Amino acid sequence: MHTEHTFQEKLKQLAEVKGVVTMTRKKRSVAYCIILMFLIGIAGCIGVKVHSKPGTTTTVILIRHADRDEDYHLTDKGRARAEALVDAVGDMDITAIFSPDLERNIDTVKPLADHLGIEITLKPKTAMPKAYVIAREMVTEHAGNTVLWVGNISGNLQAIYYRLGGKGRGPLEYGDLYILTVPDEGPTKVVKSRFNI
Repeated sequence: MHTEHTFQEKLKQLAEVKGVVTMTRKKRSVAYCIILMFLIGIAGCIGVKVHSKPGTTTTVILIRHADRDEDYHLTDKGRARAEALVDAVGDMDITAIFSPDLERNIDTVKPLADHLGIEITLKPKTAMPKAYVIAREMVTEHAGNTVLWVGNISGNLQAIYYRLGGKGRGPLEYGDLYILTVPDEGPTKVVKSRFNI
């Protein structure tokens, strides 16, 4: 009887340990899946580079939105920087302005759009997964022209920078102004500058 009781306890302990092992394997499988999805997502954001249409070179200006407060609205400094953007690039023959559908981004480029008399092309707020599509649109639909993307450091700005052939760190700081010359083949040339207030 004592042996039978001990045997049942051992089975119960083994079942508990097996449950822990099984749970650990399940957790491990979930973790592997999450890591794999993350890596695929990263590859999707920085994978294939885009080029301008054959026979053309497209200029793409990349900036981060202007200075904002904790409520995601432009500060006085941010509004002044948005006005300074007009002086910085207003004479570069920009034919299109692209922006995520976010107030701070739109407010950053609105003075420039008004100055140039062009509409702002709005893209979804979560533009990072769409980086390839946006980059391709900028260099094919506006091939041979100059376009501007106002992005966010949360990902879409870096993803588009890499898709256009940029290397290293893309624009991160308020006032960073990167001018990319995207050819129909070969490497992209990047001029890193700033626009200040």
